[in-house]
Amino acid sequence: MAVLNSIRKRGVFLILIIALALFSFILSDIINKGSSAASVQNVVATVNGTEILREDFMTQVDEYQRNLGPNAAASQAMNLVWDRQLKSLLYDQQVKALGLTISEEQLNDQLRMTLANNPTFQDENGLYSDARLLEYMAAIQNNARAKQQWDAFLKGVRESLGQSTYATLVASGMEVSMADGEQLYRFENDKIDIEYLHVPYSSIADEDVTVSESEIKTYIREHAQDFEVDPLVDLEYVIFEESASNEDMEAQKEDLTALIDGFNAADDVAFYVNDNSDQNFVDQWVRKEGMAQILRDSLLALPEGDVYGPYRDGSNFKLSKVVATMQMPDSVEARHILIPVGLSRADSITRSPQEARAFADSLYAELKKNRRKFADFVRAHSSDLGSVEKGGHYDYFGYNTMVAPFRDFCFEGRTGDLGVVESQFGVHIIEIEGQKEKSTAYKVATISREIEPSEATLSLVFSESAKFEEAARNEGFSVAADQKGLTPRPVNRIGALDANIPGIGNNRSIINWAFQGDVAVGDVKRFNLNESYVVAQVTRKSTEKALMSVAEASATVTPILRKQKKAQIIRQGLSGTTLQELASSQNVTVKTASALTRATPTIAGAGTEPVVVGAAFGVGALNTTELIDGETGVFKVRVLSEQPAVDLENYSSYVNQIKSGLLVNAINTRIFNALKAIADIEDNRADFY
Repeated sequence: MAVLNSIRKRGVFLILIIALALFSFILSDIINKGSSAASVQNVVATVNGTEILREDFMTQVDEYQRNLGPNAAASQAMNLVWDRQLKSLLYDQQVKALGLTISEEQLNDQLRMTLANNPTFQDENGLYSDARLLEYMAAIQNNARAKQQWDAFLKGVRESLGQSTYATLVASGMEVSMADGEQLYRFENDKIDIEYLHVPYSSIADEDVTVSESEIKTYIREHAQDFEVDPLVDLEYVIFEESASNEDMEAQKEDLTALIDGFNAADDVAFYVNDNSDQNFVDQWVRKEGMAQILRDSLLALPEGDVYGPYRDGSNFKLSKVVATMQMPDSVEARHILIPVGLSRADSITRSPQEARAFADSLYAELKKNRRKFADFVRAHSSDLGSVEKGGHYDYFGYNTMVAPFRDFCFEGRTGDLGVVESQFGVHIIEIEGQKEKSTAYKVATISREIEPSEATLSLVFSESAKFEEAARNEGFSVAADQKGLTPRPVNRIGALDANIPGIGNNRSIINWAFQGDVAVGDVKRFNLNESYVVAQVTRKSTEKALMSVAEASATVTPILRKQKKAQIIRQGLSGTTLQELASSQNVTVKTASALTRATPTIAGAGTEPVVVGAAFGVGALNTTELIDGETGVFKVRVLSEQPAVDLENYSSYVNQIKSGLLVNAINTRIFNALKAIADIEDNRADFY
């Protein structure tokens, strides 16, 4: 694709020649991705004429997804990388346009701050060292991977400095005057006392106010910016699950039943379980309260060694039996000496596994003669630095706290036992110092088989889904669903870059199909998903930005229009000139509120009413406002008194408050949003994702 992109720049004629020569190769790509030019390009997006190439973009997406963890969706990683790249590109374009440069001094200062807490770049006193930085840079010159990562890091630091410099320039042009500071001070500290009329909108029932579709349409057109949506599709679908039938489950239960005699007779239970189960034998103890309820009630009622089952546990059929019991402590305290394999942090000696074991055995032999040496051996030889200061001691810990070999020795032994065990951390010399609250523990062996559909069931589900797909195309989706007794599930407002479909989960294949240029409303297609088939139909499709439909906008617009109409009704019902007369005409009382400010415009008994409070401040003491349509009802306010805040010598603290609150904290986000709003962006991500 990179070659095609390079050739593309040389002219349409040449592209056509190549397309004809490689017809069989690219035809499938055109069919799958649509016939747009972007589909055969290697360009994910173009931002003010600068291209973001697919290879680099997808590499970053893959890396980001790995960093997010195994459960992260590709869509999440893609959106994060997109925002990062878009921000970087928009800022970089501005930085270059202004001729801004980052000096080596600026870069070094930033590195000192960024790397200050990294031990790699600290001296013996734990302080950042330029010398250590130079040593590191010299050391990675022959390590291509490390050098690549370092170069990427430096690039990121330079970009961050460029963005910061640009943001500082923008912020410096946003002057905050002393008058602005005084205004904020007045907003927070000027106060008024009022008396007011409040006729709440709730005094008129919603059902008494009708809002028509035409009124909603008009409102949407008049406020188009608030109701513009990206290209969207609506779908409906049915699912054919590849789930086991009753016959399948009975057959699987019979298969497990046939294992009971062998399970009872097995000399090596662990081997028998591992040979016949989807899940390996778990060699650990469990108390009654830690078992599933079904085992507590049924398995423990059987004699030890008898098999319980087959029984169902979630998506599995199981056989279980108790293979051993013992009185086990609830918690144990112990001390240990850890001799690691490899380099020991305690004595700086590197040991092989055999050498570590031999050395531990030698210490063990000494301790058997004289346990008073234990603390001395801990200080001299133990690599478990977390316990060295406590003589290797660990206070009482539960069964599942330590690694298995350490755990088994401590909980299966007795107080006073001394022994040597090996774990992934090395070789441990352990002394059990105490045990508490012994009770019965059980070792349970379980053969588990996942409940799965048979080949016959899988074939039937495939056939049924294929028949439904054909019927939906020929007879109509709803008709086919009715004939099969199925209820289609509608999903509305799916965007081209969405990944999740409610009821299905993360599935780009369905969304990509729905947005293909040759797919129209009414088209049907069957998809083979994980353990199911989905037959989907496109029910609505818009390929360009458009306004919301009445149905989509109704939940937002209807309350707004309803409130406006209620205000009109309330105004028409008011009569009189004074607050008291107006209140009497609506069977409400005149109320008072004290110490109102414009910064916190909450009126006791009415709620937050910024417009009302602002209007009251505007008319001044002993004056009365006009009728005001507020947030919660219609108001009329008389200002009883004003309490202006005392003048200050200067308002610098409030100037700084504005700068920190409105500029510094949000400047980067505001700049990014502004640059994005004016940028010429051609986003082709949906063609590649």
